[in-house]
Amino acid sequence: MNSPDDLTNPWTTLSTRIAYDNPWIRIREDQVLNPAGGPGIYGVVEYKNRAVGVIPIDDEDHTWLVGQYRYTHNLYEWEIPEGGCPEGEDLLDCAKRELLEETGLIAESYEMILSGIQLSNSVTNEKAYLYVARGITQAEANPEDTEKLQVRRVPLSEAIAMAKDGRIRDGMSVMALLQLATS
Repeated sequence: MNSPDDLTNPWTTLSTRIAYDNPWIRIREDQVLNPAGGPGIYGVVEYKNRAVGVIPIDDEDHTWLVGQYRYTHNLYEWEIPEGGCPEGEDLLDCAKRELLEETGLIAESYEMILSGIQLSNSVTNEKAYLYVARGITQAEANPEDTEKLQVRRVPLSEAIAMAKDGRIRDGMSVMALLQLATS
């Protein structure tokens, strides 16, 4: 039996095949030996982008939420501005781009409040990077073709309450808002 201090990988990968691939994700199926030595399969969703989210806060302590229909859950959701950051793009540049694209907002300063958060580490390799942006000015939004968005300005305290009571369910949004509330 392994000791509780044994931090080595107990899995053995026998083979790997790509089961699916598109511009955003790749699904890998590994033939494995599990920690007990038995045969099995492990499916892994590999994200091609890092996830980036931004909480914009203005001088009146308000923030902006983005509303959109989420196909995978068949629900309309309110979230902080978020998007994908391709490898090779700077995380901060991505945060600025996503904030402008989705809300039309430009910020003077950004602070990373969470870094490398594993969003669903049992089946994906996706990591999230979350920012707070201040010194807000309004410009023009330019959402992607795949986005039909509504933007709503709300008191920051209301957005935090929404994260606490389940009106905001998006994991990145909840993590970022609760981190901000407790720091």
